[in-house]
Amino acid sequence: MLERKQLKGRAQVTFVLPADTPAGPVSVVGDFNDWQPGTHVLQARADGMRAVTVALPGKSEHSFRYLAAGDYWFDDEQADDHDGTNSRVRT
Repeated sequence: MLERKQLKGRAQVTFVLPADTPAGPVSVVGDFNDWQPGTHVLQARADGMRAVTVALPGKSEHSFRYLAAGDYWFDDEQADDHDGTNSRVRT
């Protein structure tokens, strides 16, 4: 799930997943962090979810995927779009 907060000239996008699905650490990996695993690791929230917030330029589109333990890559079913390989987010 994606949560957004619009700011002047940029957007804060929060990537949100259930706290235990999939098990273990999960990071969001995309063109905004040069596809580097571990740069944006989701952290537990009080509401039983886990999340990480990334600042992105306004009026832009970005590709991303999630990477879980065991080299398990997966997409966000609720992303703005999918390009065949990746999830897409629009700010």
